[in-house]
Amino acid sequence: MAELTTIKNNLVFGLDIGTRSIVGVVGYLEHNIFNVVAMAQKEHDTRAMIDGQIHDIYKVGDTIRKVKVSLENQLDFSLTDVCIAAAGRVLKTINASAEYKFEEETRVNQEHIYSLNLLAIETAHAQINGNSDEVKFYCVGSTPVNYKLNTFDISNLEGHKANKIGVELIATFLPEEVVDGLYEAIEYAGLHVASLTLEPIAAMNVAIPEQYRLLNIGLIDVGAGTSDICITKDGSIVAYGMIPLAGDEITEVIAKTYLVDFNTAEKMKISASDKKDEMITFQDIMGLKQEVKAEDVHKSIHSVISRMARATAEEIKKLNGGKSVNAVFVVGGGGKMPEYTNLIAKHLGIANERVAVRGEEVLTNINFRVDDFKKDSLYVTPVGICTNYYLQKNSFVFVTVNNERIKMYDNNHLTVVDAVMQVGFPNEKLFPRRGAEITFTINGKTRLVRGLPGEGAIVKLNGKAANLNTSIEQNDIIQVTESTIGEAAHITIGQLDEFKATVSFNVNDKNILCPRFAYVNGELKSEYYEIVSGDTIIMENYYTVEQLFTFLDLEISNLDIYVNNERADKNTKVYENFTVKTSEHDNTISYNDLPEDDTYYENKSKNLSEQIFTPEMAEKMIAQYSNNGGNKPYDDGSSDMDTFMSDNNAVKDNNSVEADNNIVKNSIYDKGEVHHNIAAAKSLNAKNIVILINNQPVTLKGKASYVLVDLFDFYEFDLTKPHGSAVVLKLNGAVSEYMAPLHDGDVVDLYWEP
Repeated sequence: MAELTTIKNNLVFGLDIGTRSIVGVVGYLEHNIFNVVAMAQKEHDTRAMIDGQIHDIYKVGDTIRKVKVSLENQLDFSLTDVCIAAAGRVLKTINASAEYKFEEETRVNQEHIYSLNLLAIETAHAQINGNSDEVKFYCVGSTPVNYKLNTFDISNLEGHKANKIGVELIATFLPEEVVDGLYEAIEYAGLHVASLTLEPIAAMNVAIPEQYRLLNIGLIDVGAGTSDICITKDGSIVAYGMIPLAGDEITEVIAKTYLVDFNTAEKMKISASDKKDEMITFQDIMGLKQEVKAEDVHKSIHSVISRMARATAEEIKKLNGGKSVNAVFVVGGGGKMPEYTNLIAKHLGIANERVAVRGEEVLTNINFRVDDFKKDSLYVTPVGICTNYYLQKNSFVFVTVNNERIKMYDNNHLTVVDAVMQVGFPNEKLFPRRGAEITFTINGKTRLVRGLPGEGAIVKLNGKAANLNTSIEQNDIIQVTESTIGEAAHITIGQLDEFKATVSFNVNDKNILCPRFAYVNGELKSEYYEIVSGDTIIMENYYTVEQLFTFLDLEISNLDIYVNNERADKNTKVYENFTVKTSEHDNTISYNDLPEDDTYYENKSKNLSEQIFTPEMAEKMIAQYSNNGGNKPYDDGSSDMDTFMSDNNAVKDNNSVEADNNIVKNSIYDKGEVHHNIAAAKSLNAKNIVILINNQPVTLKGKASYVLVDLFDFYEFDLTKPHGSAVVLKLNGAVSEYMAPLHDGDVVDLYWEP
C-alpha cells in the first residue's frame, strides 16, 4: 500500500451507518472511475440502532471506531475525516408552491426567481415546523419541480415578461436531534464529518445514472430499519420518501416463529436467501438444536414481505402523483428476499422484469482493488456516499446571524438568505415594504394611492456590505437590519385633478371661471385637507345663484336674476355653461356691468389667498366653523364664521374650498358689510375708525362698519410665513372670532404663539 501514500490527500472515506451493520469504504476518483482501496464491515453487537435512528450513541461510536481501525490497518495510515449519510427514517419532505404577482408586466430576473423559491421554502418551513411542537426541522435543500409563467408551465423563467410567476418545489428537512446524534457518534470514534448527504441520494448516484433520470423511475433502498424511496422524472429527483418497514421486520418474524434470538434470526434470514432448497440448522432459546427447510422459512415470512411490498408500492404511487412509475430499481441487503421484487411489481401494476435488484451491474464504474470481494447491492449506498463527495461536497457549518449561532446543512451553495431564513427572520422584512395606501371614492369612483417603497434589508457579512445572495462559509458573521416601510401614501384635496378643474358660467355675456367645491363626507374641506382611507369626496359641478354672486362680490337683494332666461332665486342651481342675466329693481345701487378686466377674478383669488388663506388658517377656520355649530347646506341658521368663509374661501387661484350653501345663504353680503363687496365700497355711509394693533394706531377706511378680519387690509402681518405654532388674535384682551365687530378705539393683540 506504499503507493497510497502519494494519493493520501485524494482519498475519500465513506461510512454507511446502518441499522444492522456499519460499512466503511475508502477510495479515490480517477478518470470518472471510483477506485475502492479498502473496505470494512462490522455488525452492531446490540440493537444500538433501530429503524435507522441511533439509540445508543456511544455503542454506535465504538462500532464506528472498529471499522475505522480495520481500514487504517489496510491503509497503513490514520483516517481523520469521513463522509456520512442520514437515513430516510428521519428525512422529511414537503411539496410547496408559491406565486408572485407583479404590479405591472415585468421582465423576470434571477432576483425574482430567487425570491419566488424563497416564498415556497418559507411555506414548507412553516408547514413542517407548524406540525411539530417539539422537533425543530432545518431545510437541507430544495429542488424546483416546475415553474409557471402566468398560467403556463415553463422550465426557465429568466428573461421572460410576466404579470405573474409561480413555482412548485420539493423541500427536504432533517431534525436537529438526528444530525447531533450522527455527529456525536462520529466524534466519539475520533473522526470529523467532512460531508453529509441523504441515503436515498447516495444510492441514486450509483444505481440510477444521470442519463436515466429523464425516465420516471423509482429507487428503493431496503435497509434493516427503513426502506428509502427516491423518484426521478424529467432529468431530476422529484420526490423522496420512506416507510419504516425493512429487513428487521422480517428478522423479527423469524425470531418469533422459531423462538430464536434476534442475531440468530438474522443469520437464518440470510441463509434462507442464499439456500433456497437446503436445510437451515439453528439453536433455539431453549438450547435445542433445530433444523428447518429454507422453503419453510420463506413461507413464514411471506406475509410480512407482502406487507412491506404493498406499503412501498403505495408510497411510490403517492410520491409519483397517484400513479405508478415506469420501472423500479432495488438496492440494499433487504431487497434480496425471495418474491420481494415480484410483489412490488404486482402492487404497482407493472411487469415483473421492470422491478430488479441492482447490484453488480450498477457497479461497473467502480473498481474494487480489494481482495476476496464480491460486488453486491449491499455496497451501492456506501460507495454512493463516497462518490457524492465529488458531486456535492457538503457538511454542516456554523455561522452567526444577528448574534445567534446556528448550524446549517452545507449544500455547497449556501447564501446569506439561507442563514437568515433558518433563524426565522420574517421574509417580508427582507425586501422593501410599501407604506400604507389610501383608498377613497371621488364622485362615486374608487381611487387608490399607493405608499412609497421602503429600503431593502441591510446585510453585512463579516463587517462588510453584502446582499442576500452572497455566499457564506464556516464561522461567517452575518448582521441583518430589517427592511424599512416606505412613507405612507398622502394626498390633499388640492392635488386631485378634479379639484384643479373649473366650472364655466356665462354672466351678463361674460365668461366666468369659478373653482369647484370639495365636500368630504358631506363637509366642506379646503384644498389643504389630507385625504384618509374611506373618505367619500364629491366635487360639485354647479353653483347656486347665491354662491355665484358671492364669488363675484355682488349683492343680489336688489337684482332680478334669470338662469337660462327663466326667473331664478338664490337657491337655483347653475351648471356648466349656463347663462345668467340680471336686471335692477332698485336704483339705490347700480350694477351696470361686471369688471371689464378678465383677470379681475384671478387676481382677486390670488390676493385673498396670499393675505389670508394659508394652510394653517384654512384648517383653523374650518375647524372653528365646525366646532361653533356651522350649519349644513341650505339650513336657515347663520354664523359669523359662515360670512368669513364665504368671503375669504370662495376663491383661491381656481383651487378654492367649496363654500357651504348655508355660508352664502346667510352671508354678511346680504347686510352689505363685506370689505370686498363692490356696492359697500361705493356706499355714502363709509366712515373711518382708529384702533390700536400691538399698541400701534391703525386707521381703517372706506366702509360703513368693520369686523375684526378687516384689520389685515390695513396692517401688515404675513400669515404665509409662520413664526410659531398658531396665530393669537385678541380683541380688547379676549380671544375673539374673526367676524367680531370693530369699533373706534378698540385694542387688538396679534402675534404668533411660540
